[in-house]
Amino acid sequence: MSALPRTGVGVDVHAFAPEGSDRGLWLGGLHWPGERALAGHSDADVAAHAAADALFSAAGIGDLGSHFGTSEPEWAGASGVTLLSEAARRVRAAGFEIGNVAVQVVGNRPRLGPRRAEAEAVLSQAAGAPVSLSATTSDGLGLTGRGEGVAALATALVAPTP
Repeated sequence: MSALPRTGVGVDVHAFAPEGSDRGLWLGGLHWPGERALAGHSDADVAAHAAADALFSAAGIGDLGSHFGTSEPEWAGASGVTLLSEAARRVRAAGFEIGNVAVQVVGNRPRLGPRRAEAEAVLSQAAGAPVSLSATTSDGLGLTGRGEGVAALATALVAPTP
């Protein structure tokens, strides 16, 4: 195994749940009261899911679906923080240390700025490494621009454990 660091990319996208859904919105490991929920097998936290996917990619050990697929009932309703924590554990078990994860959320809402530091703290604790969070809109283009859902893209840096 090379001693050089490895990078990985993760992407996650979820549509908004139907109006009136009793699910709450979870994003960046936080509950967002009063915001429309996202639909998904787990809690649909696109930020946490993209971060976990990027970690798997960097370590070369699969992806989110191969570890926590919809065919696996034990992950139904799981929190994104739980999935990220378990992904980090599996990456470390595969012989890697986590350097950092960067996540960018793409969507019109919720406005992440006021809770960015709180979300970064929750995601960093789950990963056991620094996680930075940023946000943008897509200027009215695509499903995120039309307000149909939220997406997230993430990169991760890992290095083989000496």
